[in-house]
Amino acid sequence: MRAAGCVFAEDEAELILAGARTAGELADLVDRRVRGLPLELVLGWAGFRGLRIAVGPGVFVPRRRTEFLVARALAHAPHAAVVVDLCCGSGAVGAALAAALDRPEVHAADVDPVAVECARGNLAAVGGQVHAGDLFDALPDELRGRVDILAANVPYVPTGEVPLLPAEAREHEPLVALDGGADGLDVLRRVAAGAPAWLAPGGCLLAETSERQAPAAVDAFARAGLVTRLAVSEELYAHVVIGVRG
Repeated sequence: MRAAGCVFAEDEAELILAGARTAGELADLVDRRVRGLPLELVLGWAGFRGLRIAVGPGVFVPRRRTEFLVARALAHAPHAAVVVDLCCGSGAVGAALAAALDRPEVHAADVDPVAVECARGNLAAVGGQVHAGDLFDALPDELRGRVDILAANVPYVPTGEVPLLPAEAREHEPLVALDGGADGLDVLRRVAAGAPAWLAPGGCLLAETSERQAPAAVDAFARAGLVTRLAVSEELYAHVVIGVRG
């Protein structure tokens, strides 16, 4: 695996060894990794805030930097009762929030049916409801004005930069989970514009973005009438825009 270019070959080998039940399965898992399949898809799960989140082919793999978004959400609303994971992918953000809060009502939504099916499996244990559809159109109307945490890990790669992504993302993850339009902020702007109608008083919207896009993302939140700030983790190289309904 080291010869194939796996930077953390020893650590990955330990995980693959732990997951293989037979010598034949071990050989198959190693072969799949050496051929370039992301480790998480080889294993069938991704680690996220201490949880094992099931992932499969065609599903966006949760990134460690997104743990910072979850941490900021919990810092703002440690007693949140209603949580929405928008653009949910595997449902990792919703699952992590549910694990940290006291039995919240959890909803998640994604436009991709493959992601919806995956998220349903990951959120079943916490009673999470997963909806299929485009952003807020997917959510039940009774959530309007009730959401304490609205986490939206939107696609934010500019269209022209998608071909520059690492092969693991470009070849194995759905384009809809990566491509954010010409400047990468198309979906973020739509989420910001629609969020105030769904947030409870004092509820927060959080979205991940890049350092370069952060000023325009903050502006989009502010234009939607949200009290806005930017949170940054240098360690995780994570930039999260936070907007609060007054």
